[in-house]
Amino acid sequence: MESGPAEIPLLRRPARLGDEVYNAIYAQLMSHKIPPGGRLSVDQLARELAVSQTPVREALSRLEAQGLVVRTHLIGYSAANQLDAENLRQLYELRLVLEPYAASRAAANMSGEQIAALEAIDRELRRISKEDKRAGYGAYAQYDTALHDHIASGSGNALIQQTLSRLHTHVHLFRLHFHHSATKEANVEHRRIIAAIRAHDPDAAESAMREHILRSQERFMGPP
Repeated sequence: MESGPAEIPLLRRPARLGDEVYNAIYAQLMSHKIPPGGRLSVDQLARELAVSQTPVREALSRLEAQGLVVRTHLIGYSAANQLDAENLRQLYELRLVLEPYAASRAAANMSGEQIAALEAIDRELRRISKEDKRAGYGAYAQYDTALHDHIASGSGNALIQQTLSRLHTHVHLFRLHFHHSATKEANVEHRRIIAAIRAHDPDAAESAMREHILRSQERFMGPP
């Protein structure tokens, strides 16, 4: 893992220091500053970020739960390896089964308040996508996850939501490589999905979500 005080700004000490530390390490993982398989030293990260080891350990535990970090007994933490082509293909197969249905149910079930929250996430995605930076790209992955999680939650099917949440699909996809144009394309597709949900049109929402997943698969894996 590369290090150097000039590369990582010292963190302010806000009320939620743990979130700041988490976001700093998350950005390094998403940008490949910490490469897949790279070791993560708690002591080194604490020194680079000018914090104690406690918030670093807490952040690494959160990242481990997301599947971005692996902890090995007597060795410590390392960045998780990336998905291989076969696992990625299977992940998309599962998404195509679950997410279009979830979107159709969300269109039927979501309240006005839930739709407003979905639109707020979408606005943040579009704001972040204007930043042509890897750190912003990592933030985009977080909000993209939130948008899809919110739709799954709005479906009213807790099992679908839990299944998709455990996959951490979007975090792993965006970690594959830096692909700034993908955010602009995804924003257009998100707007179609949200418009169908706002109109309470289950068929249109299902179709828009299926199209979004197929286009995402092509962006990250190439044409079939």
